[in-house]
Amino acid sequence: MTDKNALIQPDRGQQAIALHLVDKATLPDFLKGINAGQRASLVAQKFEGGGYEHAIVPDGDGWFAVAGVANVDDLSSWCMARLADVLPGGTYRRAGGEPGKALHGWITGQYRFDRYRKDATESEPRILLTKDVALIEPAIAEASAVLMVRDLVNTPAEDMGPAQLEAEARALAKTWHAEVHVVSGDALERDYPMVHAVGRAAARSHAPRLIELEWGDPKHPRVAIVGKGVCFDSGGLDIKPSSGMALMKKDMGGAAHALALAGLVMAMGLKVRLHVLLPAVENAISGHAFRPGDILRGRNGLSVEVTNTDAEGRLVLGDALVRASEMKPELVIDFATLTGAARVALGPDLPAMFARKDETANGLLVAGIERDDPCWRLPLFEGYREYLKSDVADLQNSPANGFAGASVAALFLDRFVGEGIDWAHFDTFAWRPAAKPGRPKGGDALGLRAAWGLLKARYG
Repeated sequence: MTDKNALIQPDRGQQAIALHLVDKATLPDFLKGINAGQRASLVAQKFEGGGYEHAIVPDGDGWFAVAGVANVDDLSSWCMARLADVLPGGTYRRAGGEPGKALHGWITGQYRFDRYRKDATESEPRILLTKDVALIEPAIAEASAVLMVRDLVNTPAEDMGPAQLEAEARALAKTWHAEVHVVSGDALERDYPMVHAVGRAAARSHAPRLIELEWGDPKHPRVAIVGKGVCFDSGGLDIKPSSGMALMKKDMGGAAHALALAGLVMAMGLKVRLHVLLPAVENAISGHAFRPGDILRGRNGLSVEVTNTDAEGRLVLGDALVRASEMKPELVIDFATLTGAARVALGPDLPAMFARKDETANGLLVAGIERDDPCWRLPLFEGYREYLKSDVADLQNSPANGFAGASVAALFLDRFVGEGIDWAHFDTFAWRPAAKPGRPKGGDALGLRAAWGLLKARYG
């Protein structure tokens, strides 16, 4: 992909191709301002001003582009994304206004994942100019975070195992002068027993680990970001069918979100003491695999009856959330590709969000709407805690009744978050099954920008 940092540039009056944005209401007046030949060109291209429609119109020795949007007075992040994909390479300027929020889609619309393609070719970039110079850096930073999630999730498990997640964390730490600490081997078995149990069946090259990154002034409010890093999920001994395993390279999508959000926090210099925790494992099958019926002891001493080895994400997150809580953070946010129940309830585009505090939940909902990254709050309903009861342990990891699966999984995690801590949990898909403008099929960030909006509002 072309350098994303070059796709948005300050408008200093340089030569550029004009982009005219219209909607159904403003199209008639626009047509009055162009000549008969240009109107005929629009008719020939069947341009009617609908969203994502575009046309190229001759203008003397050159040309300009016309694009339809839903509302010219309220541009979305994605309204110009298709233009960034389909227009010829070159430099563009919006006529009669600024792109505003559409800067995000302009960058993400030019994303390509071609790491494994022999025939990959570099296309000429589409550069967009803006006079809102103050928007350039944050737009590039947010888009870069989204593209990082896409790259990490799209990379197959053989090349994105626990060791590679560690390498990504170390590279990020090097860029922003953060500290990384990794627990593995015997120390992991002793201090993070559920992380170790889930990951112990993997090959040595994909050995489990708990990755921690810390950054920022210790005097600033402590914020923890936790991400589920199951780099591949076979389902363990409760093995998934082949159709269920097809996308399981994306089961580390929570860790990808956590790393990307951390990079955004550091790049924008947020005044927090950042603590990132990634329990990184492969849920594999071998003679060392943990078993249904096993009773695991979490880092906080709670015993967990394993009723399903395919409900492993909540186990590794449990230990990481205990560790995060020990440091007395002001806020904890976790991301996880946790339950199919969340997808049944909300579909692939809308991450389920849970929060202990209404203020935090409302902040995430508002930030998501502002950034065209919506989420939907589901309940931490006290009445469902009884579903986690076990006959032989403090709780079980996967109730058999199948009811309220996303809420019950969140309630499980809640048992591992310190009392009184402000905590929000995203059950996200991290995948886009069908392409949309600016959002190709494949790995994607869902809930990331909403979380960033909350953090920026609180600590920016």
